[in-house]
Amino acid sequence: MAPTALLSVSNKEGLEPLARGLVAAGYRILSSGGTAASLQAAGVAVTKVAEHTGAPEILGGRVKTLHPRIHGGILARRDDAAHQADLAAQGIDPIDVVVVNLYPFRQTVADPAVSWETAIENIDIGGPAMVRAAAKNHADVAVLTSPAQYPAFLEALAAGAVTPALRRQLALAAFEHTASYDAAISAWMGARLAQEAEGAASQSGLKLDLPAQQSLRYGENPHQGATWFSQSGSGWGGAQQLQGKELSYNNLIDLDAALATVREFGYGGQGPGSERFQCAAAVVKHTNPCGLATGTNCAEALTRALDADRVSAFGGIVALNAPVDLAAAQQLTSLFLECVVAPGFAPEAREHLAAKANLRLLELSAEAIERASRQHLRSVLGGVLAQQLDAEPVSEADWQVVTSRQPSAAEFDDLRFAWRLVRHVRSNAIAVAQGGQSLGIGAGQMNRVGSARLALDAAGDRAHGAVLASDGFFPFDDTVRLAARCGIAAVIQPGGSVRDAESIAACNELGLAMVVTGRRHFLH
Repeated sequence: MAPTALLSVSNKEGLEPLARGLVAAGYRILSSGGTAASLQAAGVAVTKVAEHTGAPEILGGRVKTLHPRIHGGILARRDDAAHQADLAAQGIDPIDVVVVNLYPFRQTVADPAVSWETAIENIDIGGPAMVRAAAKNHADVAVLTSPAQYPAFLEALAAGAVTPALRRQLALAAFEHTASYDAAISAWMGARLAQEAEGAASQSGLKLDLPAQQSLRYGENPHQGATWFSQSGSGWGGAQQLQGKELSYNNLIDLDAALATVREFGYGGQGPGSERFQCAAAVVKHTNPCGLATGTNCAEALTRALDADRVSAFGGIVALNAPVDLAAAQQLTSLFLECVVAPGFAPEAREHLAAKANLRLLELSAEAIERASRQHLRSVLGGVLAQQLDAEPVSEADWQVVTSRQPSAAEFDDLRFAWRLVRHVRSNAIAVAQGGQSLGIGAGQMNRVGSARLALDAAGDRAHGAVLASDGFFPFDDTVRLAARCGIAAVIQPGGSVRDAESIAACNELGLAMVVTGRRHFLH
Protein backbone atom coordinates (compact mmCIF):
# COMPACT_ATOMS: atom_id res chain seq x y z
CA MET A 1 0.00 0.00 0.00
CA ALA A 2 1.35 3.43 -0.93
CA PRO A 3 2.00 5.76 1.99
CA THR A 4 -0.50 8.60 2.38
CA ALA A 5 0.03 12.31 2.98
CA LEU A 6 -2.85 14.57 4.02
CA LEU A 7 -2.46 18.20 2.88
CA SER A 8 -4.88 20.88 4.13
CA VAL A 9 -3.42 24.37 4.32
CA SER A 10 -4.59 27.98 4.40
CA ASN A 11 -1.14 29.29 3.46
CA LYS A 12 -0.46 27.84 0.01
CA GLU A 13 3.20 28.95 -0.10
CA GLY A 14 5.40 26.07 -1.26
CA LEU A 15 2.41 23.75 -1.56
CA GLU A 16 2.93 22.57 -5.15
CA PRO A 17 6.67 21.69 -4.80
CA LEU A 18 5.89 19.83 -1.56
CA ALA A 19 3.08 17.83 -3.17
CA ARG A 20 5.19 16.98 -6.21
CA GLY A 21 8.04 15.87 -3.95
CA LEU A 22 5.69 13.60 -2.00
CA VAL A 23 4.25 12.13 -5.20
CA ALA A 24 7.79 11.51 -6.48
CA ALA A 25 8.51 9.65 -3.23
CA GLY A 26 5.50 7.39 -3.86
CA TYR A 27 2.90 9.08 -1.66
CA ARG A 28 -0.82 9.27 -2.36
CA ILE A 29 -2.19 12.78 -1.67
CA LEU A 30 -5.36 13.37 0.33
CA SER A 31 -6.63 16.93 0.40
CA SER A 32 -9.70 19.05 1.12
CA GLY A 33 -11.38 22.24 -0.02
CA GLY A 34 -9.20 24.97 -1.46
CA THR A 35 -6.03 22.92 -1.05
CA ALA A 36 -7.39 20.16 -3.28
CA ALA A 37 -8.53 22.71 -5.87
CA SER A 38 -5.07 24.34 -5.93
CA LEU A 39 -3.30 21.03 -6.38
CA GLN A 40 -5.68 19.86 -9.10
CA ALA A 41 -5.20 23.16 -10.94
CA ALA A 42 -1.44 22.49 -10.81
CA GLY A 43 -1.92 19.02 -12.29
CA VAL A 44 -1.20 17.07 -9.09
CA ALA A 45 -3.28 13.91 -8.60
CA VAL A 46 -5.41 14.32 -5.47
CA THR A 47 -7.98 12.23 -3.62
CA LYS A 48 -10.48 14.54 -1.95
CA VAL A 49 -11.13 13.98 1.74
CA ALA A 50 -14.87 13.68 1.10
CA GLU A 51 -14.20 10.83 -1.37
CA HIS A 52 -11.87 9.16 1.13
CA THR A 53 -14.29 9.33 4.03
CA GLY A 54 -17.52 8.90 2.09
CA ALA A 55 -18.90 11.86 4.02
CA PRO A 56 -19.51 15.25 2.39
CA GLU A 57 -18.33 18.54 3.86
CA ILE A 58 -21.18 19.95 5.97
CA LEU A 59 -22.11 23.06 7.93
CA GLY A 60 -20.64 25.37 5.32
CA GLY A 61 -17.23 23.73 5.64
CA ARG A 62 -17.10 23.68 9.44
CA VAL A 63 -16.91 19.87 9.31
CA LYS A 64 -14.58 18.39 6.71
CA THR A 65 -11.87 16.27 8.34
CA LEU A 66 -13.53 15.37 11.65
CA HIS A 67 -14.05 11.72 10.72
CA PRO A 68 -12.78 8.32 12.00
CA ARG A 69 -11.21 7.54 8.60
CA ILE A 70 -9.03 10.63 9.07
CA HIS A 71 -8.24 10.53 12.78
CA GLY A 72 -8.05 6.74 12.93
CA GLY A 73 -5.54 6.83 10.09
CA ILE A 74 -3.44 9.45 11.90
CA LEU A 75 -3.61 8.11 15.46
CA ALA A 76 -3.17 4.37 14.90
CA ARG A 77 0.13 3.04 16.24
CA ARG A 78 1.88 0.93 13.67
CA ASP A 79 3.36 -1.44 16.28
CA ASP A 80 0.07 -2.01 18.12
CA ALA A 81 -1.74 -5.14 16.91
CA ALA A 82 -5.08 -4.03 18.36
CA HIS A 83 -4.83 -0.67 16.58
CA GLN A 84 -4.02 -2.39 13.29
CA ALA A 85 -6.92 -4.80 13.76
CA ASP A 86 -9.27 -1.85 14.27
CA LEU A 87 -8.03 -0.21 11.06
CA ALA A 88 -8.54 -3.44 9.13
CA ALA A 89 -12.03 -3.96 10.54
CA GLN A 90 -13.09 -0.43 9.61
CA GLY A 91 -11.29 -0.35 6.26
CA ILE A 92 -9.15 2.63 7.32
CA ASP A 93 -5.84 3.36 5.63
CA PRO A 94 -3.00 4.80 7.74
CA ILE A 95 -1.94 8.41 7.15
CA ASP A 96 1.82 8.89 7.33
CA VAL A 97 2.35 12.62 6.75
CA VAL A 98 0.06 15.46 7.86
CA VAL A 99 0.63 18.93 6.41
CA VAL A 100 -1.66 21.50 8.00
CA ASN A 101 -1.49 25.21 8.73
CA LEU A 102 -4.45 26.92 10.26
CA TYR A 103 -7.09 29.48 9.35
CA PRO A 104 -5.55 32.99 9.35
CA PHE A 105 -7.00 34.06 12.68
CA ARG A 106 -4.23 36.53 13.56
CA GLN A 107 -4.45 38.25 10.19
CA THR A 108 -8.23 38.48 10.53
CA VAL A 109 -8.25 40.09 13.97
CA ALA A 110 -5.36 42.45 13.06
CA ASP A 111 -8.17 44.65 11.68
CA PRO A 112 -9.42 46.61 14.73
CA ALA A 113 -12.86 46.83 13.10
CA VAL A 114 -13.27 43.07 12.60
CA SER A 115 -16.67 41.82 13.70
CA TRP A 116 -17.09 39.19 16.40
CA GLU A 117 -18.79 36.87 13.87
CA THR A 118 -15.97 37.15 11.30
CA ALA A 119 -13.33 36.44 13.95
CA ILE A 120 -15.20 33.40 15.25
CA GLU A 121 -15.56 31.91 11.75
CA ASN A 122 -11.78 32.14 11.37
CA ILE A 123 -11.17 29.86 14.35
CA ASP A 124 -9.92 26.55 12.93
CA ILE A 125 -11.25 23.34 14.51
CA GLY A 126 -10.36 20.46 12.21
CA GLY A 127 -6.85 21.76 11.56
CA PRO A 128 -5.67 21.84 15.19
CA ALA A 129 -7.30 18.45 15.78
CA MET A 130 -5.27 16.89 12.96
CA VAL A 131 -2.07 18.67 13.99
CA ARG A 132 -2.38 17.52 17.60
CA ALA A 133 -3.27 13.97 16.55
CA ALA A 134 -0.25 13.74 14.24
CA ALA A 135 2.05 15.31 16.83
CA LYS A 136 0.82 12.86 19.47
CA ASN A 137 1.54 9.95 17.13
CA HIS A 138 4.86 11.40 15.92
CA ALA A 139 6.52 8.01 16.36
CA ASP A 140 4.73 7.01 13.16
CA VAL A 141 3.55 10.26 11.55
CA ALA A 142 5.46 13.34 10.35
CA VAL A 143 3.57 16.61 10.88
CA LEU A 144 4.43 19.83 9.02
CA THR A 145 2.89 23.14 10.10
CA SER A 146 4.96 25.73 8.24
CA PRO A 147 6.15 26.17 4.63
CA ALA A 148 9.60 26.86 6.08
CA GLN A 149 9.79 23.16 7.03
CA TYR A 150 9.05 21.80 3.54
CA PRO A 151 12.50 21.93 1.88
CA ALA A 152 14.33 20.22 4.74
CA PHE A 153 11.61 17.58 5.02
CA LEU A 154 11.74 16.79 1.30
CA GLU A 155 15.52 16.58 1.49
CA ALA A 156 15.29 14.16 4.43
CA LEU A 157 12.57 12.16 2.64
CA ALA A 158 14.70 11.82 -0.50
CA ALA A 159 17.64 10.66 1.63
CA GLY A 160 15.48 8.16 3.52
CA ALA A 161 16.25 10.04 6.73
CA VAL A 162 12.87 11.06 8.22
CA THR A 163 14.24 9.92 11.54
CA PRO A 164 12.51 9.62 14.92
CA ALA A 165 14.53 12.67 16.03
CA LEU A 166 13.23 14.74 13.09
CA ARG A 167 9.64 13.64 13.77
CA ARG A 168 10.05 14.67 17.43
CA GLN A 169 11.28 18.10 16.38
CA LEU A 170 8.35 18.47 13.98
CA ALA A 171 5.96 17.40 16.75
CA LEU A 172 7.37 20.02 19.09
CA ALA A 173 6.91 22.71 16.44
CA ALA A 174 3.35 21.48 15.91
CA PHE A 175 2.41 21.75 19.58
CA GLU A 176 4.03 25.20 19.72
CA HIS A 177 1.97 26.15 16.65
CA THR A 178 -1.37 25.10 18.16
CA ALA A 179 -0.50 26.59 21.56
CA SER A 180 0.33 29.91 19.93
CA TYR A 181 -2.87 29.73 17.87
CA ASP A 182 -5.03 29.10 20.95
CA ALA A 183 -3.24 31.87 22.82
CA ALA A 184 -3.98 34.30 20.00
CA ILE A 185 -7.67 33.38 20.11
CA SER A 186 -7.98 33.66 23.88
CA ALA A 187 -5.99 36.90 23.96
CA TRP A 188 -8.20 38.49 21.31
CA MET A 189 -11.40 37.25 22.93
CA GLY A 190 -10.28 38.37 26.38
CA ALA A 191 -9.29 41.81 25.08
CA ARG A 192 -12.58 42.22 23.19
CA LEU A 193 -14.65 41.21 26.23
CA ALA A 194 -12.53 43.41 28.48
CA GLN A 195 -13.13 46.36 26.16
CA GLU A 196 -16.85 45.72 26.26
CA ALA A 197 -16.75 45.50 30.05
CA GLU A 198 -14.28 48.43 30.28
CA GLY A 199 -11.90 46.19 32.22
CA ALA A 200 -8.16 45.75 32.00
CA ALA A 201 -7.81 41.97 31.75
CA SER A 202 -9.80 38.78 31.98
CA GLN A 203 -9.94 37.50 35.54
CA SER A 204 -9.70 33.91 34.30
CA GLY A 205 -5.98 34.31 33.58
CA LEU A 206 -3.59 36.26 31.39
CA LYS A 207 -2.70 34.57 28.11
CA LEU A 208 0.07 35.95 25.95
CA ASP A 209 0.99 35.13 22.37
CA LEU A 210 4.29 36.93 21.93
CA PRO A 211 6.91 35.15 19.82
CA ALA A 212 10.55 36.05 20.35
CA GLN A 213 11.38 39.00 18.07
CA GLN A 214 15.11 38.97 18.75
CA SER A 215 17.72 38.30 21.38
CA LEU A 216 19.16 41.53 22.76
CA ARG A 217 22.81 42.05 23.55
CA TYR A 218 21.88 42.55 27.21
CA GLY A 219 19.22 44.11 29.40
CA GLU A 220 19.40 47.36 31.35
CA ASN A 221 23.01 46.49 32.21
CA PRO A 222 25.65 44.29 30.55
CA HIS A 223 25.35 41.54 33.18
CA GLN A 224 21.61 41.04 32.45
CA GLY A 225 20.39 38.80 29.64
CA ALA A 226 17.39 40.01 27.63
CA THR A 227 15.01 38.99 24.83
CA TRP A 228 12.44 41.08 22.97
CA PHE A 229 9.06 39.36 22.52
CA SER A 230 6.55 40.94 20.16
CA GLN A 231 3.75 40.04 17.81
CA SER A 232 4.86 40.65 14.25
CA GLY A 233 3.13 43.62 12.62
CA SER A 234 1.75 44.93 15.91
CA GLY A 235 3.20 47.84 17.89
CA TRP A 236 6.99 47.81 17.88
CA GLY A 237 6.82 44.41 16.18
CA GLY A 238 5.57 46.34 13.15
CA ALA A 239 8.47 48.81 13.08
CA GLN A 240 10.96 48.68 10.22
CA GLN A 241 14.53 49.52 11.20
CA LEU A 242 16.01 51.39 8.26
CA GLN A 243 19.59 51.75 9.52
CA GLY A 244 21.78 51.74 12.58
CA LYS A 245 23.01 49.32 15.21
CA GLU A 246 20.76 46.65 16.73
CA LEU A 247 18.19 47.92 19.17
CA SER A 248 18.98 47.51 22.85
CA TYR A 249 16.65 46.87 25.78
CA ASN A 250 17.00 50.47 26.95
CA ASN A 251 16.45 51.78 23.41
CA LEU A 252 13.08 50.03 23.24
CA ILE A 253 11.97 51.26 26.66
CA ASP A 254 12.91 54.86 25.78
CA LEU A 255 11.41 54.62 22.27
CA ASP A 256 8.12 53.53 23.81
CA ALA A 257 8.13 56.52 26.16
CA ALA A 258 8.99 58.94 23.34
CA LEU A 259 6.29 57.54 21.07
CA ALA A 260 3.62 57.77 23.77
CA THR A 261 4.56 61.40 24.40
CA VAL A 262 4.49 62.56 20.80
CA ARG A 263 1.23 60.72 20.05
CA GLU A 264 -0.55 63.22 22.30
CA PHE A 265 -0.54 65.47 19.22
CA GLY A 266 -1.66 62.84 16.69
CA TYR A 267 0.54 60.47 14.73
CA GLY A 268 0.80 60.37 10.97
CA GLY A 269 -2.53 62.16 10.83
CA GLN A 270 -4.24 59.01 12.14
CA GLY A 271 -5.34 57.36 15.37
CA PRO A 272 -5.94 59.00 18.76
CA GLY A 273 -5.10 62.69 18.61
CA SER A 274 -5.59 63.06 14.86
CA GLU A 275 -8.36 65.57 15.42
CA ARG A 276 -5.78 67.92 16.98
CA PHE A 277 -2.89 67.01 14.69
CA GLN A 278 0.19 69.23 14.89
CA CYS A 279 3.79 68.53 13.99
CA ALA A 280 5.39 67.49 17.27
CA ALA A 281 8.76 66.16 18.43
CA ALA A 282 9.77 64.56 21.72
CA VAL A 283 13.25 63.92 23.06
CA VAL A 284 13.50 61.30 25.82
CA LYS A 285 16.29 60.32 28.21
CA HIS A 286 15.87 57.45 30.68
CA THR A 287 12.11 57.21 29.92
CA ASN A 288 11.44 60.88 30.73
CA PRO A 289 10.89 63.64 28.17
CA CYS A 290 13.64 66.26 28.33
CA GLY A 291 12.19 68.22 25.42
CA LEU A 292 8.79 68.40 23.77
CA ALA A 293 7.59 70.96 21.24
CA THR A 294 5.15 71.56 18.43
CA GLY A 295 5.80 73.49 15.24
CA THR A 296 4.44 74.37 11.84
CA ASN A 297 6.61 71.61 10.36
CA CYS A 298 8.80 68.74 11.54
CA ALA A 299 12.04 70.71 11.44
CA GLU A 300 10.65 73.54 13.56
CA ALA A 301 9.11 71.14 16.10
CA LEU A 302 12.36 69.19 16.36
CA THR A 303 14.54 72.28 16.70
CA ARG A 304 12.34 73.62 19.51
CA ALA A 305 12.27 70.23 21.28
CA LEU A 306 16.07 69.99 21.18
CA ASP A 307 16.47 73.63 22.24
CA ALA A 308 14.32 72.96 25.31
CA ASP A 309 17.32 71.17 26.89
CA ARG A 310 20.21 70.41 24.53
CA VAL A 311 22.43 69.26 27.38
CA SER A 312 20.01 66.49 28.33
CA ALA A 313 19.14 65.74 24.70
CA PHE A 314 22.69 64.49 24.03
CA GLY A 315 22.45 60.73 23.49
CA GLY A 316 18.67 60.87 23.55
CA ILE A 317 15.81 59.15 21.77
CA VAL A 318 13.64 61.19 19.38
CA ALA A 319 10.07 60.59 18.24
CA LEU A 320 8.28 62.64 15.60
CA ASN A 321 4.62 62.36 14.69
CA ALA A 322 5.04 63.27 11.00
CA PRO A 323 7.39 62.05 8.24
CA VAL A 324 10.96 63.31 8.44
CA ASP A 325 12.00 65.60 5.59
CA LEU A 326 15.48 66.86 4.72
CA ALA A 327 15.24 69.94 6.95
CA ALA A 328 14.32 67.76 9.96
CA ALA A 329 17.08 65.29 9.07
CA GLN A 330 19.62 68.11 9.16
CA GLN A 331 18.50 68.91 12.71
CA LEU A 332 18.81 65.25 13.69
CA THR A 333 22.50 65.29 12.74
CA SER A 334 23.21 68.43 14.78
CA LEU A 335 24.05 66.35 17.89
CA PHE A 336 24.57 62.76 18.99
CA LEU A 337 21.31 60.77 19.20
CA GLU A 338 20.65 57.05 19.70
CA CYS A 339 17.34 56.44 17.90
CA VAL A 340 14.67 58.21 15.86
CA VAL A 341 11.15 56.92 15.25
CA ALA A 342 8.65 58.51 12.84
CA PRO A 343 5.83 57.49 10.49
CA GLY A 344 8.21 57.80 7.55
CA PHE A 345 11.45 59.25 6.15
CA ALA A 346 11.70 61.08 2.82
CA PRO A 347 14.35 59.64 0.42
CA GLU A 348 16.51 62.77 0.71
CA ALA A 349 16.27 62.55 4.52
CA ARG A 350 17.39 58.90 4.39
CA GLU A 351 20.33 59.89 2.20
CA HIS A 352 21.40 62.66 4.59
CA LEU A 353 21.02 60.48 7.70
CA ALA A 354 23.04 57.65 6.15
CA ALA A 355 26.14 59.63 7.13
CA LYS A 356 25.27 58.75 10.76
CA ALA A 357 25.57 55.02 10.20
CA ASN A 358 25.06 54.07 13.87
CA LEU A 359 21.92 56.18 14.27
CA ARG A 360 18.96 53.81 14.52
CA LEU A 361 16.07 54.91 12.28
CA LEU A 362 12.71 53.25 12.81
CA GLU A 363 9.68 53.67 10.59
CA LEU A 364 6.48 52.84 12.47
CA SER A 365 3.04 53.24 10.93
CA ALA A 366 -0.08 54.45 12.69
CA GLU A 367 -1.73 51.18 11.63
CA ALA A 368 0.87 49.08 13.47
CA ILE A 369 0.33 51.17 16.59
CA GLU A 370 -3.43 50.66 16.42
CA ARG A 371 -2.97 46.89 16.15
CA ALA A 372 -1.13 46.79 19.50
CA SER A 373 -2.91 45.61 22.64
CA ARG A 374 -4.34 48.25 24.95
CA GLN A 375 -3.22 46.26 27.98
CA HIS A 376 -0.21 47.62 29.84
CA LEU A 377 1.85 44.84 31.42
CA ARG A 378 4.51 45.15 34.12
CA SER A 379 6.41 42.36 35.80
CA VAL A 380 6.77 41.94 39.55
CA LEU A 381 8.65 39.20 41.35
CA GLY A 382 6.98 35.97 40.30
CA GLY A 383 4.08 37.61 38.48
CA VAL A 384 2.65 40.17 36.11
CA LEU A 385 0.44 43.22 36.63
CA ALA A 386 -2.02 44.17 33.89
CA GLN A 387 -3.82 47.47 33.57
CA GLN A 388 -5.64 49.44 30.92
CA LEU A 389 -3.18 51.61 29.00
CA ASP A 390 -3.40 55.29 30.00
CA ALA A 391 -3.80 56.42 26.41
CA GLU A 392 -7.24 58.00 26.24
CA PRO A 393 -7.23 61.39 24.49
CA VAL A 394 -7.36 64.36 26.83
CA SER A 395 -10.94 65.47 27.51
CA GLU A 396 -11.59 68.96 28.83
CA ALA A 397 -15.24 68.27 29.65
CA ASP A 398 -14.51 67.99 33.38
CA TRP A 399 -11.91 70.75 33.62
CA GLN A 400 -12.74 73.60 35.97
CA VAL A 401 -11.17 76.98 36.57
CA VAL A 402 -11.20 77.15 40.39
CA THR A 403 -9.54 80.54 40.88
CA SER A 404 -10.96 84.04 40.66
CA ARG A 405 -8.64 84.79 37.76
CA GLN A 406 -9.43 83.05 34.46
CA PRO A 407 -6.49 81.92 32.30
CA SER A 408 -6.03 83.98 29.14
CA ALA A 409 -6.55 82.22 25.81
CA ALA A 410 -2.77 81.89 25.36
CA GLU A 411 -2.37 80.54 28.91
CA PHE A 412 -5.13 78.02 28.30
CA ASP A 413 -3.31 76.76 25.20
CA ASP A 414 -0.14 76.44 27.27
CA LEU A 415 -2.03 74.55 29.98
CA ARG A 416 -3.37 72.10 27.39
CA PHE A 417 0.16 71.49 26.10
CA ALA A 418 1.67 71.10 29.57
CA TRP A 419 -1.05 68.67 30.63
CA ARG A 420 -0.36 66.44 27.61
CA LEU A 421 3.33 66.52 28.48
CA VAL A 422 3.18 65.91 32.24
CA ARG A 423 1.24 62.65 31.93
CA HIS A 424 4.36 61.13 30.28
CA VAL A 425 6.81 62.21 33.00
CA ARG A 426 7.58 59.80 35.86
CA SER A 427 5.79 60.74 39.05
CA ASN A 428 6.12 62.88 41.03
CA ALA A 429 5.98 64.93 37.82
CA ILE A 430 6.06 68.68 37.16
CA ALA A 431 6.30 70.33 33.74
CA VAL A 432 6.83 74.00 32.87
CA ALA A 433 5.89 75.09 29.34
CA GLN A 434 4.97 78.02 27.14
CA GLY A 435 4.20 78.51 23.48
CA GLY A 436 4.09 74.82 22.60
CA GLN A 437 7.54 74.10 24.09
CA SER A 438 8.70 72.46 27.30
CA LEU A 439 10.93 74.72 29.38
CA GLY A 440 11.65 72.60 32.44
CA ILE A 441 10.73 69.11 33.63
CA GLY A 442 11.01 67.63 37.10
CA ALA A 443 10.59 63.87 37.36
CA GLY A 444 10.52 61.10 39.91
CA GLN A 445 11.24 63.01 43.10
CA MET A 446 10.01 61.76 46.44
CA ASN A 447 8.07 64.96 47.09
CA ARG A 448 6.20 67.17 44.64
CA VAL A 449 7.87 70.43 45.58
CA GLY A 450 11.24 68.77 44.87
CA SER A 451 10.13 68.00 41.31
CA ALA A 452 8.85 71.58 41.00
CA ARG A 453 12.23 72.99 42.02
CA LEU A 454 13.97 70.90 39.34
CA ALA A 455 11.53 72.00 36.64
CA LEU A 456 11.63 75.67 37.61
CA ASP A 457 15.42 75.71 37.93
CA ALA A 458 15.69 74.21 34.44
CA ALA A 459 13.28 76.83 33.07
CA GLY A 460 15.13 79.70 34.78
CA ASP A 461 14.07 83.12 33.50
CA ARG A 462 11.88 81.45 30.87
CA ALA A 463 9.43 80.56 33.67
CA HIS A 464 8.13 84.16 33.72
CA GLY A 465 4.69 84.06 32.16
CA ALA A 466 4.82 80.29 31.61
CA VAL A 467 2.50 77.63 33.03
CA LEU A 468 3.12 74.67 35.35
CA ALA A 469 1.45 71.25 35.25
CA SER A 470 1.41 68.59 37.96
CA ASP A 471 0.45 64.94 37.35
CA GLY A 472 -0.98 64.63 40.89
CA PHE A 473 -2.66 66.98 43.33
CA PHE A 474 -0.80 69.50 45.46
CA PRO A 475 -0.75 68.16 49.05
CA PHE A 476 0.26 71.63 50.32
CA ASP A 477 0.39 75.14 48.90
CA ASP A 478 4.22 75.16 48.79
CA THR A 479 4.42 74.27 45.07
CA VAL A 480 2.03 77.08 44.15
CA ARG A 481 4.00 79.62 46.17
CA LEU A 482 7.30 78.46 44.64
CA ALA A 483 5.77 78.71 41.16
CA ALA A 484 4.58 82.25 41.84
CA ARG A 485 8.03 83.35 43.03
CA CYS A 486 9.47 82.06 39.72
CA GLY A 487 6.94 83.98 37.62
CA ILE A 488 4.50 81.19 36.69
CA ALA A 489 1.19 82.61 35.47
CA ALA A 490 -1.11 79.58 35.65
CA VAL A 491 -1.14 76.01 36.94
CA ILE A 492 -3.01 72.85 36.07
CA GLN A 493 -3.44 69.84 38.37
CA PRO A 494 -5.91 67.01 39.00
CA GLY A 495 -7.25 68.28 42.33
CA GLY A 496 -8.56 65.98 45.03
CA SER A 497 -6.36 66.92 47.98
CA VAL A 498 -7.98 67.63 51.34
CA ARG A 499 -5.91 70.83 51.19
CA ASP A 500 -7.06 71.93 47.72
CA ALA A 501 -8.60 75.04 49.25
CA GLU A 502 -5.19 76.16 50.53
CA SER A 503 -3.57 75.89 47.08
CA ILE A 504 -6.51 77.69 45.46
CA ALA A 505 -6.33 80.44 48.10
CA ALA A 506 -2.59 80.83 47.45
CA CYS A 507 -3.27 81.22 43.71
CA ASN A 508 -5.90 83.87 44.41
CA GLU A 509 -3.56 85.68 46.79
CA LEU A 510 -0.66 85.63 44.29
CA GLY A 511 -2.63 86.27 41.09
CA LEU A 512 -2.25 82.84 39.47
CA ALA A 513 -4.97 81.05 37.53
CA MET A 514 -5.61 77.38 38.35
CA VAL A 515 -7.36 74.69 36.32
CA VAL A 516 -8.39 71.39 37.96
CA THR A 517 -8.80 68.44 35.58
CA GLY A 518 -10.35 65.80 37.83
CA ARG A 519 -8.01 63.12 36.44
CA ARG A 520 -4.65 61.99 37.81
CA HIS A 521 -1.84 60.67 35.59
CA PHE A 522 0.70 58.91 37.81
CA LEU A 523 3.38 57.10 35.82
CA HIS A 524 5.60 54.67 37.75
